[in-house]
Amino acid sequence: QVRLVESGGGLVQAGGSLRLSCVPSGSIFRFNAMGWYRQAPGKQRELVAFITSGGSTVYVDSVKGRFTISRDNGKNTVSLQMNSLKPEDTAVYYCTAGRADSGSRYYTDYWGPGTQVTVSS
Repeated sequence: QVRLVESGGGLVQAGGSLRLSCVPSGSIFRFNAMGWYRQAPGKQRELVAFITSGGSTVYVDSVKGRFTISRDNGKNTVSLQMNSLKPEDTAVYYCTAGRADSGSRYYTDYWGPGTQVTVSS
């Protein structure tokens, strides 16, 4: 069974930064790709970003230039650096592990429990 443990959520003012981290049980190398989803109140869950084992990254348009996803194989960690945060970034953020294909599509196999990010105006 795979466990994904997120950390780093919290409350921040608009324009501020947060860094989310995710540590999977077992080696990070077992996953072809890892990503972050978010779900805001009353909205559908959306894929924010994912990163492949080769280091390729894909972002949703609304976070491009503000968020950076990275993986540290030595620390067995995937992180999401979030800068210039906006109130509309408020959501529960979920770490996921899965697979990516050559068409830049991401398929999720495992989910973390989620961590709350709240951005005040």
